[in-house]
Amino acid sequence: MHIDGVYVEQMGNAERMGSSGDAFGLKKTDFRALMMDLEYVIMIACAFVEYTIELAIFPALKNQWLSKAGLVMVLVGEAIRKISILTAGRAFTHTIRTHHEDHHKLITHGIYKFMRHPGYCGYFITAAGTQVLLCNPICIVPIVVGTWQFFSSRIQYEELFLRQFFGPRYEEYCNRVPSGLPFVK
Repeated sequence: MHIDGVYVEQMGNAERMGSSGDAFGLKKTDFRALMMDLEYVIMIACAFVEYTIELAIFPALKNQWLSKAGLVMVLVGEAIRKISILTAGRAFTHTIRTHHEDHHKLITHGIYKFMRHPGYCGYFITAAGTQVLLCNPICIVPIVVGTWQFFSSRIQYEELFLRQFFGPRYEEYCNRVPSGLPFVK
């Protein structure tokens, strides 16, 4: 979910890679931007522990139709995320840009017609979907809440700069198109 996103981003940004020999673009990526911090590792470890314990003690909790619904969520979330990365092309990065660059464009076509932050939306759906897939009734709550809090604050921070970069055009876009994350205007 993380490294493949970096790879898809780099596929759409081959000219930025140059001849660095960094086929996956990892040298230029801040892993904190990928939400790969201690809290994330703890959430994933807890989800694995929950799944393993429940499977051993309460195997009936692991429901096949619910797992299939979770798989659909994961696939839909990943598709949304990858489409957003490919649509934005060079405008998509895993780090928030704080300075406007000449090539920086406001993307409002494709999937961005329907939501301002489809990459975050896709990631959010995937994160929730993994817990539905695993039938984890305990970890789904902190993972969904934690992921929502992360992206909610990230959207607020990122949009400060987008408003500076694009002014009234971005404001009009915000009024017309939802963020893509539940309860985030």
